[in-house]
Amino acid sequence: MSTARRSLIAIAAVGLVACQDAPRLAGPSADPVATPAPAAAKAATATRSVFYAGLDNPRGLAFGPDGYLYVAEGGTGGTAEATTEEQCEQVIPPVGPYTGDFTARISRISPAGERETVIDGLPSSQTSEASGSLVSGIADVEFVGHTLYALTAGAGCSHGFPDDPNGLYRVNSDGTWTLVADLGAFLMANPVVNAEEDDFEPDGTWYDMVAVRGDLYAVEPNHGELDRITTSGGVSRIVDISASQGHVVPTAIAYHGNFYVGNLSTFPSVDGDATIYHITPSGRIPETIGSLTTVLGVAFDQQGRMYALESFVCSSPCFPTPEAGRLVRVHRDGTVETVVDGLNFPTGMTFGPDGALYVSVNGFGGPTNSGAGAIERIVLSG
Repeated sequence: MSTARRSLIAIAAVGLVACQDAPRLAGPSADPVATPAPAAAKAATATRSVFYAGLDNPRGLAFGPDGYLYVAEGGTGGTAEATTEEQCEQVIPPVGPYTGDFTARISRISPAGERETVIDGLPSSQTSEASGSLVSGIADVEFVGHTLYALTAGAGCSHGFPDDPNGLYRVNSDGTWTLVADLGAFLMANPVVNAEEDDFEPDGTWYDMVAVRGDLYAVEPNHGELDRITTSGGVSRIVDISASQGHVVPTAIAYHGNFYVGNLSTFPSVDGDATIYHITPSGRIPETIGSLTTVLGVAFDQQGRMYALESFVCSSPCFPTPEAGRLVRVHRDGTVETVVDGLNFPTGMTFGPDGALYVSVNGFGGPTNSGAGAIERIVLSG
């Protein structure tokens, strides 16, 4: 058992596990361009405020056509649901075995900061007590037209839910949801080239998705892939990122003419060791962008400028660190400009219709029943 896996308990709440000293491979599907070393990060002016507090492990965010902010909440886990090795392959200790309960939800927050529940009672799983009982549940939400879709990370048999697969779900207007695509089954039927045995999650730990021309595109960090999911339930792989890049743990995705996928990288975290991969719709990786750290979000503003959300940054190799998250602007020459620092375990972000960035904070690692999660509103200058 690697030191990295034993020490990744703090990040397991978002379903992300990485292996120390994982290989970085070159292959025919990648033609990486060397990334120039970034200049020293410089401060930029931004105004921060708390938009809403009182959430349970908030993750992905999306604004709906109604102008409200929709929040994927991991929930508070639980011990009511569990499975055995006889039922399915388990996540190996110390992270596994998982248990869970139906404590995840999706919230809707008005522009005035008033929250209501869209749907609750959704699968939320937690790691073993030995690893801190850390939580994952709903990973992300996205709209296709006026229809809301949810991506799960904490469901599936290996997470304690034999009847509720990890997948893409359609959220119905009557407060129910319908499975669109069983993504756990897709992973099992279509293994990647370079899965990491010490860190293997059979049902996957899906993290982020984006809607493009009526389809949804999701990244899975544990296996290392980008997949296309149609609203009728078809699933196909755009690229096996592990095949050319190794076990790099892709977590965040944005679309700006092509796909831009950020990675968490391996642990212990080294400042500047993470990357944003430029991926074409055909699955080529023509370049890598920026020398970044622990990326959990990528977004573009109305001027086409790229932003990356870094979960924690430290000057020497480290593991998850409180109040060390950072929002940066990534320039075309690879330089990185700090916009905001001191964020506490940020986990997702999106631009609002007002041009401000909305960021999930306290998204993992906190007390499971405290409602410690919050959304910060960041108004950018320049």
